Amino acid sequence: MRLARKSRTALILTIAVLFLATSAWAGSGQLMMATTTSTDNTGLLDYLIPAFTQDTGIELRWVATGTGKALKLGQKCDVDVLMVHAPPAEKKFVAKGFGMDRRDIMYNDFVIIGPSADPAGIIGIKINAALAAIKGKQAIFVSRGDNSGTNKKEKLLWKTAAIVQPEKERWYIQTGQGMLSTINVAAERGGYTMTDRGTYIKYEANQKGNPPLKILVEGDAILLNQYSVMTVNPGNCKNVNVESARRFADWITGPAAQKKIGAFRLMGKQLFTPNAR
Repeated sequence: MRLARKSRTALILTIAVLFLATSAWAGSGQLMMATTTSTDNTGLLDYLIPAFTQDTGIELRWVATGTGKALKLGQKCDVDVLMVHAPPAEKKFVAKGFGMDRRDIMYNDFVIIGPSADPAGIIGIKINAALAAIKGKQAIFVSRGDNSGTNKKEKLLWKTAAIVQPEKERWYIQTGQGMLSTINVAAERGGYTMTDRGTYIKYEANQKGNPPLKILVEGDAILLNQYSVMTVNPGNCKNVNVESARRFADWITGPAAQKKIGAFRLMGKQLFTPNAR
C-alpha cells in the first residue's frame, strides 16, 4: 500500500512539473519563424534577432528553407511568422487565407554568376539574351530546383526568355539544395547559376574575395528580389502566436530595424536595402 501511495505521489508531482513547464514555455513569448536560406546564410538574422529579443523580450527561433517550403510550414501551422521572397506566391498564400498582414521589408537583386572564362559569352548582356546564349552553347547551368523563391524567379526568367522546359536538357542540373551549396556545385562544374546578391557577397567573403564564379549578368528590372514578412492567419491556425508575430512585423519594418538592415555589410558591401513603407 505504501508503494502505491508513493507511486501516485510521484505521478502527481511529475504531471505538476510538466504542467508548470508547459505553462512557462507557453508564456515565454517564444516565436517560431520560417524564412529563406539567404537571410540565414548571409548572417543577417544572427545580426538582427538579438536586437529584437533585447527590445521586446520575445525569443525568436527560425528554420531556414526555400520559400515554397516556408509557405508550406505556415499553411500547416508549424510556424507563427514568415520572412520570405517570392511575392506572387506570397500573395496567393494570403488570398487563400493562410497568411495576413504582408509587408515589404527590404530588397536586393538576383545576378547570374559563372566562371571568368564565360563559355557562353554572357558577360554584360541582358538576361533574356544571356539565357538564350547558355542554351545555345549548352553550357552547364546549375539550378536549386527546390521551389525556393530563387528557383521560382529563375523559372520565370526562362519563361520570359521563351525557353521551355530547360530542366529536360542535359546541360541543366538541379541540386535540390540551398543557395551556397548550389553555387559550390556550379563552381565545381565550371557552370553558371543564379543567386541573390546577398548570398553571393557571403560566398565571395568565404572565398576571401577571390571566388571562382563572378557576377556576369545584373541590373535588369526583372531581377529585383523583394523580401517581406507575413503573419500566419489564426483563422487557419488557431494556436498561432499572433501577438508576438505582429510585434516582430512591427519591429522589423520599424525605423530602428530598417536602419540596422541598411547598415549590415560584408567586406564593406551592403547586402540588403530596407524599403518598409
